[in-house]
Amino acid sequence: MEKFAIGVDLGGSNLRIGAYTSSGEALASVAFPTDAGSGYGPVIDKMCEAIRALHAETSGYGKFAGIGVGSPGPLSLPDGVLHNPPNLPGWDGVQLRREMSNRLAWPVWVDSDANVAALAECRLGAAAEYDIDSLCMITLGTGVGGGIVLEGRLWHGMNGGAGEVGHGPLILDGPKCNCGARGCLELYASATAIVRRAHELKLDGVPHDANDACANAFTAADVAQLAAQGNPVARQIYDEAGFALGLGIANLINTLNLPLFTIGGGVSAAWDLFSPRMFATIEEFSYVYGMSRPAQVDIFEAGKTHICRARLGPDAGLLGAAMLPWQTARHHALSSAG
Repeated sequence: MEKFAIGVDLGGSNLRIGAYTSSGEALASVAFPTDAGSGYGPVIDKMCEAIRALHAETSGYGKFAGIGVGSPGPLSLPDGVLHNPPNLPGWDGVQLRREMSNRLAWPVWVDSDANVAALAECRLGAAAEYDIDSLCMITLGTGVGGGIVLEGRLWHGMNGGAGEVGHGPLILDGPKCNCGARGCLELYASATAIVRRAHELKLDGVPHDANDACANAFTAADVAQLAAQGNPVARQIYDEAGFALGLGIANLINTLNLPLFTIGGGVSAAWDLFSPRMFATIEEFSYVYGMSRPAQVDIFEAGKTHICRARLGPDAGLLGAAMLPWQTARHHALSSAG
């Protein structure tokens, strides 16, 4: 009998829930605003109600494996306890897995949104395309996240803190980050950072009046469009992002020596704008990359370090969340075999 699971992509603005087969086939999905300001209780109630409805819609398909949730961090694992998540104000200390388990009749797994996206890329995205089972994924969205998969298993570290690639000092005289450090990757390569730099550098075409509704609607994609049209300030902003990414990835390559580093999230759509500086910086600062650089960056070679755009797009997080029940089952099977 075919198996299926339900994945939840919990975002600060939107909440998506989808049912998938173990092979990644989408069965049904639903999306609605998170309304995080209403408090965690009503949000979780609404989420669980939608899960029950989706399960009822798809229960005839096969055996149900459980529910996986990709949540913004920081959070402790495996209990899924949130710690002052910036995109979910008022959720500090929420025991997400317990809250959902108390409302639902099925097993629930919780992991970070970046981790589940990395899991999906490993199983069905770039790593699957290259027939490898280890990668580090960097997600460039409102912030910068990361996930590490080693030999098919998510690497969480001691309590879920592994993969926080968006934080830690890269540029010591850089601006202060919400995490307390200075010059973090998130301050240069996230969508938020790109828009901030556009305002700081008074990029032509950016509304600078804080009371102007258009100023709040201006996005990193707007900066990318200006850069693609040749605007020098917009190109500088993406060049800075590429430099910071290059420094971050150079450190990751030297530390992890993995065969694959993928870059996803909305900002990755501007790959052609930031990747030239990114690759140049990696070559300058990573001697490990110098030893393992492929002859052509877009052609896979076994035993080389590859860096590419993620393949699965915006559905990676939702799909990866649905894979959590099978990730756990696979982990137990491998542990028993060992």
